[in-house]
Amino acid sequence: MLNRRHFLGAAALSSAAALGLTTVSARRADAGVPDRAEAVVIGTGYGAAVTALRLAQAGKRVLMLEMGKLWDTAGSDGQVFSGMLKPDKRAMWFKERTEAPLNTLLWLPVINQKIEPYAGVLDRVHHGDFSVFVGRGVGGGSLVNGAMAVVPKRDYFAEILPQVDAEQMYRTYFPRAQRELGVNTVDPGWFEQCDSYRYARLSRGHAHKAGFDTVFVPSTYDMDYLRREEAGTVARSALNSEVIYGNNHGKRTLDKTYLAAALGTGLVTIASLHEVRSINPTRDGYRLSVRQIDEYGTELAVKQIDARYLFLGAGSLGSTELLLRARETGALPELNEHIGQGWGGNGNVMTARANHSWGLTGKLQAAMPAMGIDAWDTDSVFAEIAPMPAGTELWLSLYLAITKNPERGHFTFDAAADKARLHWTAEQAQASVDQAKQVFDRINRANGTIYRHDLFGGNRAFENRFTYHPLGGLVLGKATDDYGRVRGYRNLYVTDGSLIPGSTGVNPFVTITALAERNIARVLADDLA
Repeated sequence: MLNRRHFLGAAALSSAAALGLTTVSARRADAGVPDRAEAVVIGTGYGAAVTALRLAQAGKRVLMLEMGKLWDTAGSDGQVFSGMLKPDKRAMWFKERTEAPLNTLLWLPVINQKIEPYAGVLDRVHHGDFSVFVGRGVGGGSLVNGAMAVVPKRDYFAEILPQVDAEQMYRTYFPRAQRELGVNTVDPGWFEQCDSYRYARLSRGHAHKAGFDTVFVPSTYDMDYLRREEAGTVARSALNSEVIYGNNHGKRTLDKTYLAAALGTGLVTIASLHEVRSINPTRDGYRLSVRQIDEYGTELAVKQIDARYLFLGAGSLGSTELLLRARETGALPELNEHIGQGWGGNGNVMTARANHSWGLTGKLQAAMPAMGIDAWDTDSVFAEIAPMPAGTELWLSLYLAITKNPERGHFTFDAAADKARLHWTAEQAQASVDQAKQVFDRINRANGTIYRHDLFGGNRAFENRFTYHPLGGLVLGKATDDYGRVRGYRNLYVTDGSLIPGSTGVNPFVTITALAERNIARVLADDLA
């Protein structure tokens, strides 16, 4: 729900972008970066955005530090973000080529393209043969995800986080998260007759023929805007192949919801292109070493910023690395043995099927998914019916499956490289492939179709060497207490997906948001009252 604070915050973001500034508050376009703040929040993703808003509403001054850039300035093409079909430097975080999840088409290397290294919106972080996709910029993962705002099944939520009151979450915090994020659903009547979701209707029919249920998926994309895109009355975005490299219209990213509201309080400052490198204790809080860069990676300054209260919201990779570095270098030696443990990729597996010549998916495909195959109760699989918005008919159905994989990875700290290293093997990921294969074998048998082997490299029908959904590393109740307070240290908190032990069974951002709402409510009541 938009209110005056949202509009004030959005205006501040636009003013900063128009002036080419990297630091923004609602008080003035360039607020400057203070060397001390009552509360510092690292990151601007889901958990971080929740935390900043609720702290500010409680009267606390908040500094948010974001390593990516503020995405609110149009390029020479008049767009903030580049599309998927013609990506440029805006697409990737300091890469020389784009690194999309699909490698080839008909075994030809036509998908990824050469680009100029730049502080782009999507990063693919490599850990050996495995990689993790993360968003870079003010708004974090909300900038690059498919907007699928799914609440996990209640019994599975209770299984993964038994110390959290599920009744309270489903009565109070999930609805609050959905409301603040602007979650909506596609109109079923329009869905049935539109061109945009012809691909989803085809996959739905195939799934039903195999005996599987399908469900409409809530979204943070404005589905009325999408309807108008197809009608030709507004600029196209979801219908212009825009998703993994950012979305120019229609999507309710965090800079339009939680962050705009936080800035609108007048108590929040966001400093972009500021990367926190280390944390050290002080007499009354923590001192951060912060590296400031420009959009081309040139180091502009190294700053020391003090915080009385410190909240880590840099994501599973970022927050875990910061605390591992602090423990292993002796800066925070009381951090316990659970730091870096309990990691998982939410069982992500991508696959594709070759359709019959009469099975058309359509040239026009909405890049924002609206339907999934729900085989969780029978096969432990929830599969997004994903688009392949190439602007031409490909006779191809694409899926991102989320599976119930009990395997967990862990991080260690590589002192020579000054980086956290993820330990996750192909053998650990195999259970996810086996579960997904069981579902899609059945769909292929029922429909007389086969897998596509030309998309992922190595003639693979299933791709499990990356994840969009990194979770864990600082698990709730182990590395922290039951509300995200880091064990061993006062006034140090975790507020992102690293709290969740590896899996949610669905796209995780609503769970991350709702859990952050729950945790900050308790922290404000007990620690900052």
